[in-house]
Amino acid sequence: MPKAPKINTPPPGPKAREIIEKSKKYLATTTRDFPLVITKMENDLIIDIDGNVYIDFAAGIAVANVGHRNPEVIKAVMNQLNKYVHSAPHDFFDDIQYKVAKKLVEITPGNFDKKVFFANSGTESVEAAIKLARRATGKPRFIAFIRAFHGRTMGSLSLTASKPVHQKKYYPTTPGVEHVPYAYCYRCPFKLTPDICDMWCAKYIEEILFDTYVPPDEVAAIVVEPIQGEGGYIVPPEGFIKELRRIANKYGILLIVDEVQSGFGRSGKFWAIEHFGVIPDIITAAKAIADGFPLGATIFKAELDFEESGAHSSTFGGNAISLAAALANIEYILKHKLHERAAKLGHDVLKILNDAKEEIEIIGDVRGKGFMIGIEIVKSKQSKEFYPEARNKIIEKALKKGLVLLPTGKSAIRIAPPLTIEEENLHKGLEILIDAIKQIKG
Repeated sequence: MPKAPKINTPPPGPKAREIIEKSKKYLATTTRDFPLVITKMENDLIIDIDGNVYIDFAAGIAVANVGHRNPEVIKAVMNQLNKYVHSAPHDFFDDIQYKVAKKLVEITPGNFDKKVFFANSGTESVEAAIKLARRATGKPRFIAFIRAFHGRTMGSLSLTASKPVHQKKYYPTTPGVEHVPYAYCYRCPFKLTPDICDMWCAKYIEEILFDTYVPPDEVAAIVVEPIQGEGGYIVPPEGFIKELRRIANKYGILLIVDEVQSGFGRSGKFWAIEHFGVIPDIITAAKAIADGFPLGATIFKAELDFEESGAHSSTFGGNAISLAAALANIEYILKHKLHERAAKLGHDVLKILNDAKEEIEIIGDVRGKGFMIGIEIVKSKQSKEFYPEARNKIIEKALKKGLVLLPTGKSAIRIAPPLTIEEENLHKGLEILIDAIKQIKG
């Protein structure tokens, strides 16, 4: 593999600029805000069209947990290509669907019968969860959280509350969703502290919503990320998730846990919910499930299954190529204990960043588990004022030095490298990041 970082031409180089300008004519406007034109990816490295080599702290938005183009995943894909690509998996049976579904059932929390619905993406896996909960309970309402991200299709968008732009001009979305504060302890919306709050952000559901305008017997499910992803890589205290489970049990409400970004070893456990000692009724998964091949999965209690054929389906969900990648991907994570590696190295990263926080005024908070780490950039430690302009400059400066980063939340940077990242590259990347932060004046 090439040595990294290696910057021949500060990005965007001449070839990159040409592709960027041509692309703007034909590609829809999305979130493509970074001047990086990729030509090759290898484990924890990215090579651009001008020959620059970058260390990757983004992993395709927490997708390439086993590294880009993992050889065992590629081998499994090539083997499947020699058999068939598409079988209309929701109309016919094949052994690869069975194998991946069985593996997912075995490794998800809960000692009860489960089933799996395969989709193409995270938002689709959430859509399936919404439909399962509505049909199984006969109830129309949902509770979700402020700063949550569950997708952008109209059903999952109704649960999303991460940024105004996600909702702008799409109102009304699916009705019946109530948003409540998440346990964002660094910025408690109730201005409380963990030593005195008694998990008020969770108890608020029961003591305010249920006592005033949301009949609990109309609520199908509480939908929560065990660690908020796009909201800022926010890690709640253990008692928060446990309190949600207690409330759900008390009122006969399902608990849906969205592991689209946090699953498959990213948090230092195979599933992030394992940090909290809680068993969900439904888990949604995608991103790192197949190392870059499009796939989503909804794993749920078997008793919640659609009661009639055709209630929900998908043409491409459970595509054979993606499933072959998923099976090899899961086996690789388990075989190499990548979740344990993420826990160990992530602990080291947190220590390095917390040491930097002590001397750098604009680092307000460092939080995370495993390789799901957020650094919140603020104008000052005292004011805690959001500082997105500085955050964006840090990401830009890091890119020019050969480190790929992504933002999260309003003012945070995410550290989400492949779980297979070389330790040398991990530490080089941290040096670039900390140096870029130091260059910003508060």
